[in-house]
Amino acid sequence: MRTAATLHDVSTATATPAAGKPGERPRLVVGLDVDLNFCVAAVQCGHGPIKPAQKWTRAQLLKWVREQVAAGHEVYTVYEACGFGYTLHEELTAAGATNVVTTPTRLSPERRRKNDRLDARELCVRLARHLDGHAHELHPVRIPTRAERERRELGRQREFWVREIRRLENHGRALRLEHEHATLPGGWAGPRKWKRLAAECSEFVRQLLEPVVQQLRQATAHRDALTARIEAAVATERLPKGLGALTVSLLDGEVCDWHRFRNRRAVGSYTGCCPGEHSSGGVQRCGPIDRHGNAHVRTLLVEAVWRLLRWQPGWHARVKWLPRLTHGASLKKKAVVALARQLAIDLWRWRTGRCTAAELGWLPVEPGESTPEETAGSPAEAVA
Repeated sequence: MRTAATLHDVSTATATPAAGKPGERPRLVVGLDVDLNFCVAAVQCGHGPIKPAQKWTRAQLLKWVREQVAAGHEVYTVYEACGFGYTLHEELTAAGATNVVTTPTRLSPERRRKNDRLDARELCVRLARHLDGHAHELHPVRIPTRAERERRELGRQREFWVREIRRLENHGRALRLEHEHATLPGGWAGPRKWKRLAAECSEFVRQLLEPVVQQLRQATAHRDALTARIEAAVATERLPKGLGALTVSLLDGEVCDWHRFRNRRAVGSYTGCCPGEHSSGGVQRCGPIDRHGNAHVRTLLVEAVWRLLRWQPGWHARVKWLPRLTHGASLKKKAVVALARQLAIDLWRWRTGRCTAAELGWLPVEPGESTPEETAGSPAEAVA
């Protein structure tokens, strides 16, 4: 680890970067490899050589940035998006730096050696090229606001509790299968069902299942509370049949802002439902979907498509793809993925006011009519 004296030496060395155009502020480019406790930083002064990477604490890094900004330098920083969120981005921005959060990537595929210092240096090189006009060197991610991040987290927390409920229910079934050669029905931990099932279980199994029942009921309460909060965000809207309040609100939360997409291609790319391609010359080869973008959005879209195929017979995309939906399960699944990409584009048009639900062929839910949110129906029923 570098000492405070070393940090002072680096600050002194970067105080006089190479001169740029007349009137321009001196530029410092910093590539960061971020860890929980330390940041490895590689610094380039102007267009000069990149200095050896330094290992700083977050406090040391922020102090150095503030000192360089106070000295009249333009500080540009970059790090890869990771599980630490955007806290460091907010701190660097508050300190006066212009920070870029880029998508994770293999920085040097041909290199047989990898460590934090080499990664920080490569990020510094790419940021310098990016600032010089080579936009393809980095792929910056959009930084959601704190309110957008909090709304998105509600949906992901609900997803966690849904998985936890499924895990606990399966644990209870496995326990009874092993000791009594019998299973438990869906929702077996509910008050009415458990009252009947507890009498059928042996004393040993019942004692083991009772703590699981309590955990299941608590997890269900958490899930239901989050569901109510998520649905409340679109409670006043009149939604299409098959797109319930839960689905629409979850999609809005994951996308954060539908207006950030410039065109339909950007929307389709964000879903990860675009086909992969390996083409050359006059030969075009398209393969499976690339799965780039937001996996949560992709899952929600595919689930919503199956419901729309059943409840929205006038949807323009359904009418177009109906002939392919009746030819075997394999082709039907591929068509559903293509419809998921089209659904994302239609939602973008609808949520940004480019068209109405009626223009897309969507029927609204009538007052007093139940919303088919959880019932997708079988594929055969969907295209009947």
